[in-house]
Amino acid sequence: MKPMVDQNLCIGCGTCINACPQVFEINAEGKAEIRQDAPDCNEAGCCEVARDSCPVGAIALVEE
Repeated sequence: MKPMVDQNLCIGCGTCINACPQVFEINAEGKAEIRQDAPDCNEAGCCEVARDSCPVGAIALVEE
């Protein structure tokens, strides 16, 4: 699975980063994005938690 962040929905609260810091980071616009060096979701083991904890549903997990 590959995480994706909908920049139009993201409010930059940082919940995803708290849940999964090896995959998510805040960009210059103050919104979450996927880290360049992010491991695969299976390896990270926390993408689902980040998705489920997003208060605005801005994170989706898609098949690669």
